[in-house]
Amino acid sequence: MIFPDATGHTRYHDATEGHPVTELNADDARRAIVEHTRRLAESAAAAGPDATVPTTPEWTITDLVGHVGMTQNWVAEIIERRITDPTKLPTQMAVRPDDPRDWPAWLAESAQRVAGACSDDALDAPVFNPATDGRTGTRFWLSSSLNEAVVHGFDAANTAHRPADIDAGVAAALISNHLALLTSPTWELQRAESAHAIRGTGQTLQWLATDTADAWLVEQRPDGATWQPAARKADVTVSGPAGSLLLTLTRRVPLAEAPGITVDGDTGLARHWLDNTAHVSG
Repeated sequence: MIFPDATGHTRYHDATEGHPVTELNADDARRAIVEHTRRLAESAAAAGPDATVPTTPEWTITDLVGHVGMTQNWVAEIIERRITDPTKLPTQMAVRPDDPRDWPAWLAESAQRVAGACSDDALDAPVFNPATDGRTGTRFWLSSSLNEAVVHGFDAANTAHRPADIDAGVAAALISNHLALLTSPTWELQRAESAHAIRGTGQTLQWLATDTADAWLVEQRPDGATWQPAARKADVTVSGPAGSLLLTLTRRVPLAEAPGITVDGDTGLARHWLDNTAHVSG
């Protein structure tokens, strides 16, 4: 059964587990990409081009801005050209303007381009999905682009010592996206060390949002980790606001420092998961 919640986000009720899962509709996701990219541009201007980004210390703000804008344009081209063959992915990247004063307009254009590429007409079109996880390519890239804007938006805001407000529904949807990627059929091809490290013998981790009705149950199996929307007794339960959970899972905020986070059970199991699930892009 599908029903809207009080925030206007879509909630999907899982009849088997009796647990709802937040998923953003396409309009919400497109608007959020544009809005979080705008905030990123403001934070980048406040931090300055040479500032080192604490959460991705190999990058300066200049690198961060370039990464986000180039990635958004790259993804947009994949969808616009309806690329299905990974050997034909774009090789030419967009060029970041040298003058930081031009960055806000450039980022606004790149965000609008990728949001526009993920139009309703394109959502179910044949497009390459690197995760091969059952989603259409455009739906995969829409979630990935939102994740980039939100998480790197936090990177920029943190660098500039500015607040980074993340809507609970957006954060919850991105947690599902994060876990879907880590448990996807191709994660081992992309990050074999990570995929092997999060295998187990049935250990369970519960991630529980206290400001939405969302819960994610991870099981570490011998053949790979899996997740499902469920609230159950687990070896470790990590609870807190969805935004804090997202920033913890994406390793932007340490588990012990995330606002509102509590841990019940095997803290070492939670730390092991976090230590072995960083995304390549930072």
